[in-house]
Amino acid sequence: MAGQIPKPLIDDDSRPYWEGLKRGELLIQRCGDCNQSIFYPRALCPHCFSERVSWEKASGRGRIYSYTVVHRAFGPYETPYVVAIVELEEGVRMMTRILGDREKIAIDNRVEVTFEQVDDDLTLPYFQLA
Repeated sequence: MAGQIPKPLIDDDSRPYWEGLKRGELLIQRCGDCNQSIFYPRALCPHCFSERVSWEKASGRGRIYSYTVVHRAFGPYETPYVVAIVELEEGVRMMTRILGDREKIAIDNRVEVTFEQVDDDLTLPYFQLA
């Protein structure tokens, strides 16, 4: 497996998310009962345990909630790179990479999603400074 990026497990709960990324869309879920945004993909709302969850396109905009610079990586990754938790405008947080000049990255910076096709089967959402 040296030189390859580990692939995520794609199941029935997460398949719409991964298919959306291939189309250049960042999808999150919303609960039909309590109206809360949900991320990571799941079958039940973590807020009220409703099964009435549906998919919607996220704005792709948010702010850096927290980040770190990775200097020693596992796998085929070129270091250093930035791993962050981004809080989307919709209120959910997701772990991702931040692309661009590391010297300009700071907590609360505005960011927007960009999509990187890793191979024929996998596209990942990264963010860049807005």
